[in-house]
Amino acid sequence: MRVPLSWLREYVDLPATETGRDVQAKLIAAGLEVEAVEQLGAGLKGPLVVGKVLTIEELEGFKKPIRFCTVDVGSANGTGEPQEIVCGARNFAVGDKVVVVLPGAVLPGDFAISARKTYGKTSHGMICSGDELGMGDDGWGSPRTESGGGIIVLPPEHEVGTDAIELLELVDEVLDIAVTPDRGYCLSMRGVARETATAYGLPLRDPALLDVPAPNSFGYPVRVSDPAGCDRFTARTVTGLRPDARSPIWLRRRLQKAGMRPISLAVDVTNYVMLELGQPLHAYDRSRVQGAIGVRRAEQGEKFTTLDGTKRVLDAEDLVITDDRGAIGLAGVMGGANTEIADTVVDAESGEAQGTTDVVIEAAHFDAVSVARTARRHKLSSEAAKRFERGVDPQAASAAAQRTVDLLVLLAGGTAEAGVTEVIAPSAPHTITMRADHPDRVAGVTYGRETVVRRLQEVGCDVYGQDSLTVTVPSWRPDLAEINDLAEEVIRLEGYENLPSTLPRPPAGRGLTERQRLHRRVGRALAGDGFVEAPNYPFVAEQVFDQLGLDKDDPNRRVVKLVNPLSDEEPALRTTLLPGLLATLRRNDGRGSHDLALFETGLVFHPREADDDEAVLPARLPVDRRPTDEEIAAQNQALPDQPRHVAAVLAGAREQAGWWGKGRPADWADAVEAARSVARAAGAELIVQQGQYGPWHPGRCAELNVFVEHADGVAEDGSEGEIVAVGHAGELHPRVIKALGLPARTCAMELNLDVLAEAGEGTLQAPSISAFPVATQDVALVVDTDVPAAVVEAFLRDGAGELLEDIRLFDVFTGEQIGAGKKSLAYALRFRAADRTLTVDEATAARDAAVARAAEVTGAVLRGA
Repeated sequence: MRVPLSWLREYVDLPATETGRDVQAKLIAAGLEVEAVEQLGAGLKGPLVVGKVLTIEELEGFKKPIRFCTVDVGSANGTGEPQEIVCGARNFAVGDKVVVVLPGAVLPGDFAISARKTYGKTSHGMICSGDELGMGDDGWGSPRTESGGGIIVLPPEHEVGTDAIELLELVDEVLDIAVTPDRGYCLSMRGVARETATAYGLPLRDPALLDVPAPNSFGYPVRVSDPAGCDRFTARTVTGLRPDARSPIWLRRRLQKAGMRPISLAVDVTNYVMLELGQPLHAYDRSRVQGAIGVRRAEQGEKFTTLDGTKRVLDAEDLVITDDRGAIGLAGVMGGANTEIADTVVDAESGEAQGTTDVVIEAAHFDAVSVARTARRHKLSSEAAKRFERGVDPQAASAAAQRTVDLLVLLAGGTAEAGVTEVIAPSAPHTITMRADHPDRVAGVTYGRETVVRRLQEVGCDVYGQDSLTVTVPSWRPDLAEINDLAEEVIRLEGYENLPSTLPRPPAGRGLTERQRLHRRVGRALAGDGFVEAPNYPFVAEQVFDQLGLDKDDPNRRVVKLVNPLSDEEPALRTTLLPGLLATLRRNDGRGSHDLALFETGLVFHPREADDDEAVLPARLPVDRRPTDEEIAAQNQALPDQPRHVAAVLAGAREQAGWWGKGRPADWADAVEAARSVARAAGAELIVQQGQYGPWHPGRCAELNVFVEHADGVAEDGSEGEIVAVGHAGELHPRVIKALGLPARTCAMELNLDVLAEAGEGTLQAPSISAFPVATQDVALVVDTDVPAAVVEAFLRDGAGELLEDIRLFDVFTGEQIGAGKKSLAYALRFRAADRTLTVDEATAARDAAVARAAEVTGAVLRGA
């Protein structure tokens, strides 16, 4: 909303010394978002006067039409002689009143005016257009020549030599206010003036306080068949308008400063009243309306052409204005082309103007939700729809209609018919009961009853009662729906800056949850390994699953779709972290960063397995107390499953080359090691075996599993737990790399952190450090090639007992020496006791027990035995 300061002063007697910046500061303190103060006419300097064109000489021989004019500017030039001016515009004629800038003046943009020779003549000044004065180029032409822009042609009643700076209101300040959805009343001068008056403690001259005649049976017939969509409809008729009547300068200038384009008198008046009172209006050419005006829902598929010339197919939810032929307007959004106010046409022979002479004024109140949905459905963001969907004062309709009638009668010489039509659906004012100290309790400040009552009355509320207040909300504030809205008004007007800044005191003993601590440990572990965290948006396109090579029946293809996505290209929530991370890797690689190691921890989303009959919307949670466990459970049941995952991607060099030696590219083993780092942070042991899954190369993919104990102890079958798949790691498939445009040999891993947490030991314990020396024993075992090294390691650890401190696989060998279908796995075992130095016999016995256990389960044979 653009608010000219000169217009605002009509309703509030601001001190003469107050500038736009001062008003901006006051309104911002009151909670309005005043984004800027525009200085109109900054740097403008006269003389700038009204002149009368005396003669026009057409200059020949130039590439474009040029005119040499003499203009009477009175005594403004100091001589009284006609001013000679060269001009290229053609939308004015001899006898027209124009705006002339004389030598010595400065126009906006620091454009100094001086006499200069051009086209063989000396031009002593300029005949100005609206653009040159910073007014815009619309609506200033002469109706005899062009209806559009160009040179400003003034009405003939203005005296020659009159100061045009004051006449055209060229110097002003305009406040640019970003009106939030809950303050729709500030999309009007009336609303902003009310806030200004309150901020300064000054009285308000309410422009809606008009004498309005009572409705009668003589008004234009109106039938409202949908009172829920239209609870108030006022119709007034004005006849005998002069077709050649033009909007006066003050009206056009106010529209322009407010950001609207002058069109014609009838349309300009309705726009002006809308800006003034906040009530959208529409003027119908009475000669084009057939029969009674009606309000109803559209028929599905009904066709209708709006004022912008677009033929639209209507929806059954659209609210329309009709006559006997059908739809003539989209209610609260835009009128129809079939009842548009006719353009004024001047007969070339008689000089008489022809156009609309009789109009029907509509001032109605429409349902905000209905208008908002219609505007979005048809992609029509009109000024009327912008106001209706934020809430319009229903009580202002009759005053707005009266104001429109008064202006049309005053400016166009029309006659207001005695008939007044008002169709009103009965409704009671909204009342709220509130404790007088409720704002104190919300703000933590003692305001007192008197302050609370005074501030609510300044908003426009009627307040009764002592300890318990009964508050009647004003009709222009539909956003005041409950007691906390009233408390906010008191706090806002008393000043947010006056609220004390106090830190909350959390109860002792409450810190991070175990899940949060795990999240942080994982992040620190990966960052310590050289990975950089790269969070991504959780939105994906379903086509990415084809690029990742997932099977058609893969559970990750089942997605949760958003009803109102930020982008139509990504309407689903992710089921894996890889699409976002790989897109980030590709983007950074394309910008010159080729050695990359990125990770992300975040939620993924899986739809719950439920029938459509079971899908119910959860109840609205309370805000004045903590929800019960049952209410929280109901909310969670309505949400998709949201496990937390961790993923990492690598490309380029893992170790840089330098004077210290050769570098090393990232490979599948680095992805597996990243998964091991995460598992160690979670206190879990990964079981790594060869796997095959979607995005990964089938020969370089590790399936990652963990052993999860049963929550209830030993199961009926005697098992203490089960092995659960937790993720995959390795090198991506070449087809996936090509489809996603990734660097060659890109590697990745992804784990389910929630499952890892179940398999982990909870809070990590610091290891005890022994002061006694370590005993190292190496062992090489020959096993079948299909036996995972992780399985052999697990049973070596199981057999070695508590003396085993660490085990590490340091060599894998295949060849003729050990036979076909076999491989040799060499492990280094470290033994240490906490209370003594181990003997050779003790270390050897522990090693032999480990080998025996591995041989028993996996069939391993000691190499060389």
